[in-house]
Amino acid sequence: MTLEQVRPLRADAERNRRRILAAAAEVFAERGLDVGLDEIARRAGVGTGTVYRRFPDKSSLIEALFVSRVEALVEMSEQAESSPDAWGGLVTLITRSVEMQLADRGLKELLYGDVSVAESVQVHVVGKMRRLQPAVERLLERAKAEGSVRPDLSINDLSITMFMLHGVGKFSAPDQWRRQLALVLAGLRPGHEDLPLPGEPLTTQEMLNVCAPGAANVSWAAESSRSGC
Repeated sequence: MTLEQVRPLRADAERNRRRILAAAAEVFAERGLDVGLDEIARRAGVGTGTVYRRFPDKSSLIEALFVSRVEALVEMSEQAESSPDAWGGLVTLITRSVEMQLADRGLKELLYGDVSVAESVQVHVVGKMRRLQPAVERLLERAKAEGSVRPDLSINDLSITMFMLHGVGKFSAPDQWRRQLALVLAGLRPGHEDLPLPGEPLTTQEMLNVCAPGAANVSWAAESSRSGC
């Protein structure tokens, strides 16, 4: 624990810290996590040295901003699991997750490993996201039991579906991802037994093998601290 953690910041120092966090949230959401601390300092209206005094490196700033947002995703999954209607909970979870990540490019990059971050940040993120997988698995099994999703659907199918929807979110046409989501949701429903899914769903290891190296491994099916989607 540092002296700064023990001793409250002076009023002006605390104001600067909040300005830095607010500026970083804006810049990361707009441009992603590759933005340098000098750009964040300019947006915050402070000197680069001030940023480094509050946050010794970019990873510590990322951790301060995004760990709570990842926690929000986990809480969202647990709320969806508690829904009396498993299908409704699943739809809400997918929709809100895509909304969050499309609105914040930095969060999307952190979750899908598009940039390298410090191991301490990865450990934080993976630790929190491990709570997400069991909740989503239980929700999916409930949906199967109530007959609201096709029986051959796997949790890794949902992971890949989320990844595809993020890609559609890059299109300039506003809300095009919502149209594609509606098509995806229709495909998740039962009643298509005459159109079985070809092949088998990816295993967890196969998911890990095809995902980008250096990622934080926070896909819904993640089971290790290695790279993930």
